[in-house]
Amino acid sequence: MRPVIPYVTAALLFGLGVYGVLRRRNAVLVLMAVELMLNAVNLILVTADTTARAVLPHSGQVFALFVIVLAAAEIGVGLAIVLQLYRLRASVAVDEVPLTEPTESPQPAVAGTAGRDSEVGR
Repeated sequence: MRPVIPYVTAALLFGLGVYGVLRRRNAVLVLMAVELMLNAVNLILVTADTTARAVLPHSGQVFALFVIVLAAAEIGVGLAIVLQLYRLRASVAVDEVPLTEPTESPQPAVAGTAGRDSEVGR
């Protein structure tokens, strides 16, 4: 078997995923582009396992399984973040996400609490 075709296909998939991550503004499409990159890595791992016989048998397939599990966890956490972002901002545009915490002004004290605390201590 010639491994050139799967390697070129994986390189194209990975390049398409990088392009999607860098150019998309929608968070869901960015997650889909990351999935494309992970699938390209899976294709490389399985192709390398079938073409180059390693010391450990089927090690590329085992690593591909770990990448699939990692991708499932990433999608679960990523979609939870996107849903929370949509609830707060009503948009999933990545450009509109604030990267710094807002500075909050200190809360004013309620008028009756200071006198009540001093009376309890008497």
